[in-house]
Amino acid sequence: MKLTRLLLFFTLCATALTAQQMNLHEGWMIQTSAHVSADPGAISQPGFSTAGWYPATVPSTVFNALVENKVYPDPDYGMNLRQAAGVEYKIGANYSHEEIPRDSPYAAPWWFRTEFKLPPGFAGKTVWLDFHGINYRANIWLNGRRLASDEQAQGTFRRFEFNITDVAQAGANALAVEVFAPRVHDLAITFVDWNPMPPDKDMGLWGGVSLRASGQVAIRQPWVETQLQAGGGARVRVTATLVNASDRLRRGVLRGSLAGRAFSIPVALGAQASQTVEHELTLAHPHLWWPHDLGRPNLYPLQLRFISDGRVSDRYQHQVGLDQITSEKTPGGAEQFLINGRKLYVRGGGWTPDMLLRDGPARWVLDFRYAREMNLNTIRLEGKLMDDAFFDIADQQGILVMAGWCCCDHWEEWGSWTGDERAVATASLRDQAERLRAHASLLVWLNGSDNPPPAAIEKAYLEVLRDARWDKPILSSASGKPTPVTGASGVKMTGPYDYVPPDYWLDEPQLGGARGFNTETSPGAAIPPLDSLRRFIPTDHLWTAAGPHDPYWNFHAGSGQFLNLHRYVTALTARYGTITGLDDYVWKSQASAYEGERAMFEAFGRNQGEATGVIQWMLNNGWPSLIWHLYDYYLRPGAGYYGVKQANQPLHVQYSSSDGAVSVVNHTLQASEKLEAIAETYSLDGRRIDRRAAWVTVAGESSRVALTLPPAPQTCFLRLRLRSAEGVIGAPNVYWLSAKPDVLDLHSANWYTTPESNYADFSALSQLPRAIVTATPAFHRTTTEGFAQVRVTNRSNHIAFMVRLQIRAGKSGEEVLPVWWSDNYLTLLPGESRTLSARYRLRDLDPHPPALSVTGWNFGQ
Repeated sequence: MKLTRLLLFFTLCATALTAQQMNLHEGWMIQTSAHVSADPGAISQPGFSTAGWYPATVPSTVFNALVENKVYPDPDYGMNLRQAAGVEYKIGANYSHEEIPRDSPYAAPWWFRTEFKLPPGFAGKTVWLDFHGINYRANIWLNGRRLASDEQAQGTFRRFEFNITDVAQAGANALAVEVFAPRVHDLAITFVDWNPMPPDKDMGLWGGVSLRASGQVAIRQPWVETQLQAGGGARVRVTATLVNASDRLRRGVLRGSLAGRAFSIPVALGAQASQTVEHELTLAHPHLWWPHDLGRPNLYPLQLRFISDGRVSDRYQHQVGLDQITSEKTPGGAEQFLINGRKLYVRGGGWTPDMLLRDGPARWVLDFRYAREMNLNTIRLEGKLMDDAFFDIADQQGILVMAGWCCCDHWEEWGSWTGDERAVATASLRDQAERLRAHASLLVWLNGSDNPPPAAIEKAYLEVLRDARWDKPILSSASGKPTPVTGASGVKMTGPYDYVPPDYWLDEPQLGGARGFNTETSPGAAIPPLDSLRRFIPTDHLWTAAGPHDPYWNFHAGSGQFLNLHRYVTALTARYGTITGLDDYVWKSQASAYEGERAMFEAFGRNQGEATGVIQWMLNNGWPSLIWHLYDYYLRPGAGYYGVKQANQPLHVQYSSSDGAVSVVNHTLQASEKLEAIAETYSLDGRRIDRRAAWVTVAGESSRVALTLPPAPQTCFLRLRLRSAEGVIGAPNVYWLSAKPDVLDLHSANWYTTPESNYADFSALSQLPRAIVTATPAFHRTTTEGFAQVRVTNRSNHIAFMVRLQIRAGKSGEEVLPVWWSDNYLTLLPGESRTLSARYRLRDLDPHPPALSVTGWNFGQ
C-alpha cells in the first residue's frame, strides 16, 4: 500500500470520531512558572502577554520545545545531553529513581498556554475538551476558571475530558495548563536501560489536546466484540456509552451500521447520566481481521448516530476489525495464542517512542512498514501506550500489539505504593482498556513486565479489565513468575540481551533458548552502518585509540549491565579477528549482526509448536544507539534487519550448525508439498566442494528437517535454496561456517548473556580475494514513490561477501531513507547475478536524481 494512502487513512481516522473536532496543535507558548508572576486566573485570560515565552506545538514535552527553540543543542549528538541544564544523574543511572535536582529548570512547573476560537459549527453545541496525555500532573485553566487541580489531573496514562460548554466563549478563549514533572513515586514514563532520560523526565503535554462538539447526548467508547460460530459465521456485539450532558431526561435512538447491517437502539437517558448500550449482529461469512502474515487485516466502517428530537446529536465513524483472540497452554506450559481459531506463532520486536516523545503518525507508519517488511507480526509496548493513531496503524497494517505496563520504576515498586498510586494505576488501566479494546490488533494486555503485581494489585487490575469487558488474553507479566491469582504466565523473560553466538538458541537448555514464548531477548549489540555513526559520534571520537570503547561510544550504549560494548567486542575480535580500524569494525559488526539475528528467529521458527513466540529486544531505538535495534534511529537498516527478513520468509530453508540440520520452515497456514532443499558448500576461493538435496513436505505452521550436513571441514560458505515445481522460492540463504565451533560456557550463564569457552574462527574471511561487482539500476516513479530494479552481478572468480546496495540522492548525496529493499547484504558466487528491488519516497530525493552505490566486504571500499 502506498505511503500517501496510509497517511490519508490515518488522517481520516484521527478526525472521524465525531463530525466536529478541532485539534489544538499549533499556537502554544510555554514558560517556566519561575519566570511568571501572574496568577493563573490572569494567565488563562485571552490577551495575556506571553512575551519572552517559547513557541511550541502540542504534543510536546518541555525539553523538546526548548531543543526546538535552540535553547539546547541536539541532545542526540555526542554527549550534548550531559551538558543540558538539570542533567546531574550518573551516566547509566535510572533517572526515574531520582528526584529532579532542586536547581533544575524543571523542578518548577511549566505553563503551556494557547488561545483559540471555536469553529462556527460549535455554536449551540455541547463543547468538550480532551487531554490524551499529561506528564505528570497539571492545573488546567480556561478563561480564568480552573477545570481541574493537579490532584485531579495526574497520571501519564490518564485521559481527561471536560465539558466546557459553560466556560467556552464565542470569541477568543485562553487555555493554560500548569504542568508538573514526575516525581520518584509517580507512575510515569521511563526508558529503563534502553537510552538516557531527558532532564525534564518528559514533562509536558505528551498527548494531543482537542475540542469536540456534540448535541446534548454524546457517543463515547464504541467497540465491537466478535465470537466465531461454526460454519464460518460470527456473532458481533456493538457496544457504546452514551453521555447526557443536559439537566433533563433525553430520549432518542442510536442508529448504526456495520458490515452492511443497519440497527437501531431506543434509549432514555437521565439527566447528567451515562449509559452503556449494545446490539448484537449475526454475520454469516464476515471478512475477519488477520495479521498480515496469515491473511488480510480486513476492516469494516462502523457508523453510529444518536438522534434526539429529530436531530443528530452526535456521530461516530471508524474502521474496526472482527477477530477473536484467545490463548491456551501447550503441553510444555507455554502460552499459545490463537487468532480466529488458528494457532498463532508470534514473532516481533519491542518498540519505543523517541526519547523526547516527538515522534508521531508519520514516523509510526514507517516503523510498521519496516516490521512488515521483516515479516514480523507483532510489536510489544512496555509502558509506552501511544496515541490512538498508533493503534489505527496497527489495525490497518495487520500488526498485533502486546501492550502493558513498564518495569524498573515505580510501576513495579508496589511495596511502597500508597492509596494514591493505586488509584492512579487502576484509573490509568481503565482509561487505556476502554480505548484499546476497540482495536483488532490488540493481542494481549500485560499487568506487569519484569514482575507480576502482588495479589491485591493483580486482583484490582483484573477487576478493572472485567468491568471494561476486556475480551483479549491477559498476562500477569512478561516474565515466567507465577502468581497466586492467575498461576503460571506461560511466557518467559530469561534473556539474553548481550552477545551470544548463533548456536546459542538451539544449544542453551534452560534460559533464553528457542522454547516457549520469550517476551524479550536479543543477540545484543547492533552497530549502525558508518553513515549513521557519523551523524551522532563527533569526528574526533569516531575512532580513537580506545576504538569502540571511547566514552562517546559508551554513552550511546545502554545502562546497567550494558554500559559498554566490552563483551560484544571481545567476542567479535575472537571470532572475526583483530579489528584494524573503523571500517573494519563496522563490516565485521554487520556480518555478526546478520548471522546473530537470523539465527535467533530461525531457531524459534524451527521449533514452533514447542516455541510459541519470540520478541526481539528491540525493534527500534528512542535515540541513536549501539544496542538493541533492527534498524537504527535514522531509519537505516543494517545487516541484522536483512538477517531477520531472511529468517522470517513464509517458506524458508535454513541451517543449524549445532546439529547440522537443514530444515524447511513453513510459516503459512497451508501445507507445502514436494519442496526441494538444496545445500551447496563453497570454499573461500569460490569452488563448490559439496552438493546435497532432499525433497520434503511441510505442514502449515511447522518445520521439517530435510537433510543433515557434516561439520564444516574448513572456513567456508554454505548456500541453501528452496525449490518447488513452480521454481525457486525466496532468496538464497548463505552462511559462513567455521571448522572451529562456538562452545557455550553454560555454567557461567546469567540473565543477560552466556559466555563462550571456545569461539568460532572467521578470521580467514579477512583474506577473501577481491571481487568485482557491478550493478545496473532502472529507476521508476509514481506520484510519491520511487522504485528501483537493480541487476547486480559478481564478475569475478571469487565470492563477493556482504554486498550492500544503497539508493542515494545524487551520486555524492546521502542515502535515501527510509528504504525498502527486497534483499541486501548479499553473498554472490562467482559469476552470479541477482535482481533486487527497492522502494523509497521521492520527497527524500528532491531535487536530486536517484543514484546507486554498491560496496561490500571484499570490494568497493
